[in-house]
Amino acid sequence: MEIRLDTIRQQLAQVDIELHISKKRVKNINFRLKPHVLMVSVPLHISDSQAADAVARRVSWAINHHPQVLEQHQRKQGALSDLTTADQPIYLWGKVQPLTLSHGEKVAYYRQQLSDVMPSLFEKWQPIVGTYANEIRVKKTAHTLGQLQHAREANLAVRLSSCLSYRMHRVCDRP
Repeated sequence: MEIRLDTIRQQLAQVDIELHISKKRVKNINFRLKPHVLMVSVPLHISDSQAADAVARRVSWAINHHPQVLEQHQRKQGALSDLTTADQPIYLWGKVQPLTLSHGEKVAYYRQQLSDVMPSLFEKWQPIVGTYANEIRVKKTAHTLGQLQHAREANLAVRLSSCLSYRMHRVCDRP
């Protein structure tokens, strides 16, 4: 069995694909082809030889589809890099800032701006709401402004300061 898996790994390695097999609590054998990796989840009750047979049947599929997966990944990476270019304007509290920052610098800038403003907002809202925070943290989250989440979103610095004040009120108002 191990010899057979080694042969399969060698076949995949010739086209720069690494094989990862893991036994999990799943019903079926699942194949996920990612750039340079074929990930296989196998049910716990399947024997090693059955798993090797299943992988052997899918080797040609993985080799044939890998170029498409690579192309799709490169397109996606290109689209992401286009979105994070320094050509985009930097907004702070709803106003364009005369800055040119990389994505990482932009995130650090927004975090710093929020960290500067949050103590005064907490000082304002905690007595009104009657709830006091044990700690203040800035987290990157992906949610809309109206949803109730405990995390303070770093991207809130992009919005108007009145939106941030509303957001703080909603977070404090949470049971």
